[in-house]
Amino acid sequence: MHWDDVKVFLAVARTGTLTTAAEKLNLGIATVSRRLERLEQDMAMTLFTRHQTGYQLTLEGEALLGNAEAFENAALSLTESGQNYAQAQGLVRLAVSENLANGLVIPSLQSLFSRHPELRIEINSGVQLTNLHRRDADLAIRTIQPDAGNLTIKRLGTLRFGLYAATSYMKFIQDNDLQPDQYHYVGWADTHQHLSLAHWMKDFIRNQNFKIETNSLSTQIDAVKSGLGIGLLPDFIANQSGLVQINENTRVEQPIWLVVHSNLITAKRIRTVMDHLIQLFTEHPSFQ
Repeated sequence: MHWDDVKVFLAVARTGTLTTAAEKLNLGIATVSRRLERLEQDMAMTLFTRHQTGYQLTLEGEALLGNAEAFENAALSLTESGQNYAQAQGLVRLAVSENLANGLVIPSLQSLFSRHPELRIEINSGVQLTNLHRRDADLAIRTIQPDAGNLTIKRLGTLRFGLYAATSYMKFIQDNDLQPDQYHYVGWADTHQHLSLAHWMKDFIRNQNFKIETNSLSTQIDAVKSGLGIGLLPDFIANQSGLVQINENTRVEQPIWLVVHSNLITAKRIRTVMDHLIQLFTEHPSFQ
């Protein structure tokens, strides 16, 4: 098999369309189609069924997928091993939540770039969980410890949450002499009730309704900052925003993990970014 053909097979299997696979590989659609057909001819089997909505793996394609990913891991591992002693340069793809990215990681990158000017960082702060086995990212910062697999995992610290409100809402409570069961709360929408933070907040307010419900933590932060109610927010962001903590005894803690595919850990560019993130979190007082 040709490695270029295997890359095309994996890209189509992961994206489901020739167009998206071509964009991901920076190739023309005709080239992707031609390489896929060549692979099917070499394997003497049909790997995909073609539909108007896209490409779907056949049973033979499903059977080949694991071997193709092993092929990919071996090729990438070989490439990375050649970079072990190289300069810290090139692209590193980091998956991290929007709030940790904006509130902590991005402000720290200037010092990293000043030491390693040839480094480039791609930050993925989407809501969907990235898959390091599929190489969706090189590194990931997560609040849920993943199954080990072929991953290297290091605990960075603890993300602490508390109940916070804006000073304007605290004044609203005082001016209207509101009791706790009359407070307005900001919480998670029904689509995100599977989250541990959503469970905690729902249990806390008991039979009350949320004044504001959102599907992202960043939107909750903005709602609380706007004086719309009380929310369960990360301490470091609340402190940066000048919010007031409602009850210091009411706290939620989540561990934070740095995850990397084990085949990448010796690459200079990956190790450099890892070391930077480890130092960033371990020295920050909010995560100790």
